[in-house]
Amino acid sequence: MKTTVDIPDALLDEVKVLVAHEKTTLRALIEQGLRHVIEQRRTQRPFRLRKATFNGEGLLPHADEESWERIRSLIYEERGG
Repeated sequence: MKTTVDIPDALLDEVKVLVAHEKTTLRALIEQGLRHVIEQRRTQRPFRLRKATFNGEGLLPHADEESWERIRSLIYEERGG
């Protein structure tokens, strides 16, 4: 099947050098790249957020009604942030 793909000029220039050096074609390189991406996604594990809790008392009593910006400033208050 034929299709049209927009490729940035700078990338295409790099690809032209590569295909000439490797004595291949742009089509072969695109096919190889697409197969690689498909295989990676097929074997990739889904992202799982690790449990990141720690012992503490939770939010400071006066922080439970604060905005996220204020909470962030409280977090970094003593760290030069």
